[in-house]
Amino acid sequence: MKLSDLLQAVAEQVTFNSSASTADPEIASVTHDSRQVAAGTLFVARKGESVDGHRFIANAVAAGAAAVVGEQPYAELETSLDIPYLQIADAKPALAWLAAALHNFPARQLVMIGVTGTDGKTTTCNLIYSVLHTGGLKTGLISTVNAVIGDTQQDTGLHVTTPDAHEIQAYLAQMVAAGLTHCVLEVTSHGLAQHRVTACEFDVGVVTNITHEHLDYHGSREAYFDAKALLFEGLASSYRKPGVRKLALLNRDDSSYTELRDRTDVEVIGYGLSQVARLHGCNAKFSASGTTFDVTLNGAWRSFKTQLIGLFNVSNSLAAIGVGLAQRLPVETIQQGVAALAGVAGRMQLFDAGQDFIAIVDFAHTPKSLEAILKTAQALTDGKVIVTFGSAGLRDVEKRRWMAEVAAQHADYTILTAEDPRTESLTEILSEMAAGCTKMGGRENETFWRVPDRESAIRFAVQKAQPGDVVLACGKAHEQSMCFGTTEYPWDDRIAMQAALAARMNKPAPAVPKLPTSK
Repeated sequence: MKLSDLLQAVAEQVTFNSSASTADPEIASVTHDSRQVAAGTLFVARKGESVDGHRFIANAVAAGAAAVVGEQPYAELETSLDIPYLQIADAKPALAWLAAALHNFPARQLVMIGVTGTDGKTTTCNLIYSVLHTGGLKTGLISTVNAVIGDTQQDTGLHVTTPDAHEIQAYLAQMVAAGLTHCVLEVTSHGLAQHRVTACEFDVGVVTNITHEHLDYHGSREAYFDAKALLFEGLASSYRKPGVRKLALLNRDDSSYTELRDRTDVEVIGYGLSQVARLHGCNAKFSASGTTFDVTLNGAWRSFKTQLIGLFNVSNSLAAIGVGLAQRLPVETIQQGVAALAGVAGRMQLFDAGQDFIAIVDFAHTPKSLEAILKTAQALTDGKVIVTFGSAGLRDVEKRRWMAEVAAQHADYTILTAEDPRTESLTEILSEMAAGCTKMGGRENETFWRVPDRESAIRFAVQKAQPGDVVLACGKAHEQSMCFGTTEYPWDDRIAMQAALAARMNKPAPAVPKLPTSK
């Protein structure tokens, strides 16, 4: 596409600054990462949280960039250019719209379903995908774990975040090319605040809950809430597709319900376990093999079952049921779709090596999600609940004591360990968490322990289990690395759990990646 045609997608004023401003090159790709630049690339230089993309303009030019979009005046750049340089006030939304335009606005050719919230986003996305797929709708999925496009799956990153805007638009374009009609997209607060999901033209917005998370980035709960609310505020103004229903599905049990309802101008459906919910779930019963529950639909009760465990997964299922109904799928099909999902990587994932206790890996990394999973574990056993988890460095520090307090209240034994300490002292992080356990009556080396090495912590928890107990490893789940200092070391909680169980059962064990804390 010609540069001049591409620029029509950018709503704000663009100023041409370089001596080559009259050139109109063909643009083959758009990116903000100079390492991804090739011949014909439009390089978007933006100021990030820690890195200023303007510093890499020379690299982009050397790699073949055809033009550059940036926020700085041309005269302030470190290098002169013989390709067009275009100054714009805010490069973040510009990147999204430019990428969308290059791919012929793929979101406008799909029914776009965005799922946001603090906890349960990935599971809810997978439930929605299962329901729509079971209903015969050609559906794609972009989550923080992977992208599913037809019969192919692609990893979307080592840590949990929404992919960058140009990557999302490329995924959407692949979906359109594959003949898909629907897309389920997991939307993080970072993705909203940083315009990664700008130009996604959402039709349906879903929220799981909004609690305490990412305050290190957003600064306050209000700012975090405002970021989440952007999804719902934008529904009415996004591109309208013929015959497609604009809808907000809000959790009636969550404190976010009233304000989010007031922030959107589209139809609202409240789902939840509360009787005032329009989509009301009740009579939940669960075991290690799954959960059954009832739902009121048009004044009648319908029974559902899911292979997922826990009351929070009833709530996640209700959101998926709501999306299925909005897409006019038969109730019987929605029942099959909810039941069909066998599980989600690292979400209440059970591991069985023949042991006489339950072993689970889960992503619970907030106080609310940890409390929910510990209560679920209590309902699964008359034995003890043993949990191991950590708290990330350079992140929301208030969670450290709070999560430890939750564990001291709802687990019988707690093992505190490493979880991406980054450049902070792991010893100090564990000390803060230990203080939280102590505050709630925990006794060190009796009801809670500090085991800095995560492999050793999981093995300690497994070795401590007695018949009928529940062992949980929380916080990392599907993530494939752990950060010490500024280095990402290979890591996988699922492998560590498998190895610990194998050692307990005297079976061959998989090799566990070694961390700096390993002896």
